[in-house]
Amino acid sequence: MARKIFVAASGQNIGKTTISVSLLHLAQKKYGRVGFMKPLGPKPTVLRGIPVDKDAALMAQVYDLTKDLSYMSPVVVYPETSRQAIDGKLNLPELADRIMTSFAELEKNYDFIIIEGSGHPGVGSVLNLSNARIAKMLDAPVLMLSGGGVGNVIDTLAMNTALFKIEGADVRGVLVNKLFAEKRDTMLDYLTRAFAGQTFSVLGGFDYKPVLANPSLGRVARLLDLPLHGNCREVKRIIHNVQIGAASTQRVTEMLRDSTLLLVTSSRDELLVTLANLYQMPEFHPQIAGLIISGQAPVSGITQRIIDRSNIPYIRTNQTTTDLYKLITEDVSKLTAKDTEKLALIRSLADERLDFDAIDELFAQ
Repeated sequence: MARKIFVAASGQNIGKTTISVSLLHLAQKKYGRVGFMKPLGPKPTVLRGIPVDKDAALMAQVYDLTKDLSYMSPVVVYPETSRQAIDGKLNLPELADRIMTSFAELEKNYDFIIIEGSGHPGVGSVLNLSNARIAKMLDAPVLMLSGGGVGNVIDTLAMNTALFKIEGADVRGVLVNKLFAEKRDTMLDYLTRAFAGQTFSVLGGFDYKPVLANPSLGRVARLLDLPLHGNCREVKRIIHNVQIGAASTQRVTEMLRDSTLLLVTSSRDELLVTLANLYQMPEFHPQIAGLIISGQAPVSGITQRIIDRSNIPYIRTNQTTTDLYKLITEDVSKLTAKDTEKLALIRSLADERLDFDAIDELFAQ
């Protein structure tokens, strides 16, 4: 039978997918055949004509697992799925059987399998397929992820591990993720002592790095469903700051920070021309990621020519800068196979921060 780890989390956006990418990367160094499964997929997409969860699609593309794609995401959840379940239009036992059958097929092909849960532990309960129940069904020991802190982590884990205990699932480890580097050792010491009487071990995850949550230019273009013009080779560039260009031209340029996406209305000719020219200067290129040009009014002809000649990446939209700023800054950037810079960073951080041998030994018990 394959070695397996069920990656759960105390809530959304804790870093399940990042940790799953990391574990696959590290496991491949030790095991010959490493697979992945997302039993319940609430983020549907289509890859090679097969409906799958987005995380399964990501892993299949990054780790060349597409031959088993149909088994990697056996149950895909759509917006109407919950209502269909309550209305009795879905065969719930058949969904559970589908997961079991798919996992049995994966076990034939892999020595080590990462199973990624969905959202918080209770997600999927409407289908009788909560994270805790699936972990028990697959007899997969659980690695529970939490955010950083002390009191909040203890309270949250007390609530979330309770569901796994009810289902009889085996929580072997708690991985504390998104730690502040300067407090890392202190936080892990307190949590290790706080959970001394529990059956699970406390492990350290990644330090908090905003870059992992920041979007790329391509992500923003997909979010707005608009094309990226100009230097499209920068599509993978990660945006570290978003700035509304409402101040004077001089003030906007003084406020530029590392890899800034600027939101500028189409009537600000002087500012648009200045930014386009600055983008071509080596000392400003690291600061200017690109533009979103907003507003109903057309960009003047000469300004448009200067923008095009500069090759600065830009997106053109009629939305207001206020709406755009809110949409972009509130978006949680999810990993895709196109985010090669982030994926490379995650692998590097995994090598540096995650003790895979310790995790492997814990889950081998």
